[in-house]
Amino acid sequence: MKLFLDSADLDEVKKWVATGFVDGVTTNPTLMAQVGKRPRDVIPQICALVNGPVSAEVTSTHAKGMLEEAAEFIKFGPNVVIKLPLIREGLIACRELSTQNIPTNVTLCFTPAQALLAAKAGATFISPFVGRLDDVATDGMVLIDEIVTIYNNYPALSTEVLVASIRHPRQLVDAAKMGADCATLPGKIFNQLFDHPLTDRGLEQFLMAYHTASMKMEDEGGEPSE
Repeated sequence: MKLFLDSADLDEVKKWVATGFVDGVTTNPTLMAQVGKRPRDVIPQICALVNGPVSAEVTSTHAKGMLEEAAEFIKFGPNVVIKLPLIREGLIACRELSTQNIPTNVTLCFTPAQALLAAKAGATFISPFVGRLDDVATDGMVLIDEIVTIYNNYPALSTEVLVASIRHPRQLVDAAKMGADCATLPGKIFNQLFDHPLTDRGLEQFLMAYHTASMKMEDEGGEPSE
């Protein structure tokens, strides 16, 4: 499963890319607003840091405007992916970009029917939002399972399932079990993947035992065993 970082913060991107766990980066207008920068100021630098796909999202709501933005975005780097909203105009733009072999990420997907249309439009990635569905008392993971099942039923569909709006590590694990291709995570969730209180407690106990044994061996003039 490929793991993408959901961020437009260059310092955060550098930090996580250095770990070797980041396969790509996703951005959106909200993340751009948070760092107070425009795509042309940030995306080229992210593209230079990351070997994998870097999603840059359009802000137009009409296909013509989306295609014009895409023409600018693809100049930012060879790994730019054009991120499009899952609306009628977005899918029209997606189909046109797919004929030009320009990779796309269709975002804001909330139903399997939408995902099917995106795949038929030639989307490289589909981004279903699990956390936002959970926010309205709907099980977002059911959507992932349905999309994966539909895509597997039709091998000719090459669209990858990129799970988005992940709120906790359990959703990532469930998505991996269902066979999703990718997931995008904010830095906070990346951190949580490493953490477990039993790991911390166990390490503390091991080190304490080793320290105690070391002190005892030193008192006896020997060396602690491995």
